[in-house]
Amino acid sequence: MGRTILGMLAGAVVAVAVILLVELIGHAAYPPPPGLDITDPANEAAFAAFVAQMPFGAKATVLVAWVLGTFTGALVAAKIARHQTAAALLVALVVISAVLAMILKFPHPTWLAIAGLVLPIPAALLAVRLVYRRSTLPRL
Repeated sequence: MGRTILGMLAGAVVAVAVILLVELIGHAAYPPPPGLDITDPANEAAFAAFVAQMPFGAKATVLVAWVLGTFTGALVAAKIARHQTAAALLVALVVISAVLAMILKFPHPTWLAIAGLVLPIPAALLAVRLVYRRSTLPRL
């Protein structure tokens, strides 16, 4: 049980770190307007307008961040945990919860919202499959 909890926690931390890293790269390629501070609640309308006007590449980068973060976090969780699938799916649920919070706070395109809510589960299951397959292959 301890390894599973540790796997879940480590996987969630890795998922968040990867998401932040990929989104930072996306912000470098598609910078927000000067003076936009997303931490200031007074700028929520300006941030919502920024999200609505983002080019497709910027939106795709956000989706890649969510999916890649889930995959790497689930991979770490599955590597550490005894209950690999449960640990990886919990990481996916953490990411889905964060995606849902972002979608509810700021309007996102429908395709991005649906993909962000659906794709973390298969990404996590793929990570589990890769870990499980590797651990069950015969050694030569």
